[in-house]
Parts: sequence; structure tokens; C-alpha cells
Amino acid sequence: MELSGGYSLTTNNRMELLAVIRGLEAVKWKNAEIHVWSDSSYVVNAVNKGWLAGWEKKGFAKVKNPDLWQRFLSIYRQHRVTFHWIKGHAGHPENERCDALAVAAAVSPGLLPDTGYAEQDQSGLM
Repeated sequence: MELSGGYSLTTNNRMELLAVIRGLEAVKWKNAEIHVWSDSSYVVNAVNKGWLAGWEKKGFAKVKNPDLWQRFLSIYRQHRVTFHWIKGHAGHPENERCDALAVAAAVSPGLLPDTGYAEQDQSGLM
């Protein structure tokens, strides 16, 4: 199964994180063993280097994308997820396919604005 989509008025970090969230949300059973391969250092390092745990302890104060990180934690904790970083644009077939889907989604007509981004932009977090 392939999933893709996007928003206008957003950032690549928000879309990379949202891609992981939507993928995890597509798993319809609990406690699944899931391996996420991503070229997003932002997402992979936040989990693997413990940044996310620290952000949560501080109530996501001064953290970008708290709405998505909280949504991520909600679904992440329902499974056993391992993150792996891979270099982007390095010929990995599945990563290249994800990139093609992301590019196509980003230029598709009629994209709605990312309201989470707009709200954070107004609050000065971005």
C-alpha cells in the first residue's frame, strides 16, 4: 500500500514527520513490530538520540511542531517501532519511490494549508 498527500504552507520537516505518523496510523493492530526507514534526520534523530523524550519532559516548550510530535507519540507508543536512517537520493528504490510520491503530492493542485503550521507561525515557534 502506498500513501501520499500534502499541504500548502508547511515545511519539509512537518511533512516528513506527518508521513511517519500516517504510516503508523495505517497499521490497524496494536503492538506491531515496525521498522521505519527514513532519510529524515529530523525524525530519526529525534527518536534515536532521545531528543523527543526531552522535549516531552519540558512540555514541548520552544519546540517546533509540537502538535505533530504529540500525535506521533500517541501512535508510536501503540507499537514497537525501530527507526533507521538512510541517505536520501542514494538509489535506494523504496526511498526514491517515497521521494517521487512526495514531489507529486507537493505540486498537486488544490492543496489545503497546513493549519498546524499556520497556528505555530502565529505563535512565534517557527
